[in-house]
Amino acid sequence: MKDKILNFFKDVAKEMKKVTWPSKSELQESTTIVIVVCLILAAFTYVIDFAVVKIFQGIF
Repeated sequence: MKDKILNFFKDVAKEMKKVTWPSKSELQESTTIVIVVCLILAAFTYVIDFAVVKIFQGIF
């Protein structure tokens, strides 16, 4: 069991050396895109929710 655990961590270390990490500018660009998309989706959800509430207030 101990050997399996040690082999697992050795394999993890090998795989982590193969990872291509993004540069700082790539990371900033991706983060900006994620934040903008989240804000757009939040605004869209707010508008739809507001419209549905107004429609139901008019009906009932």
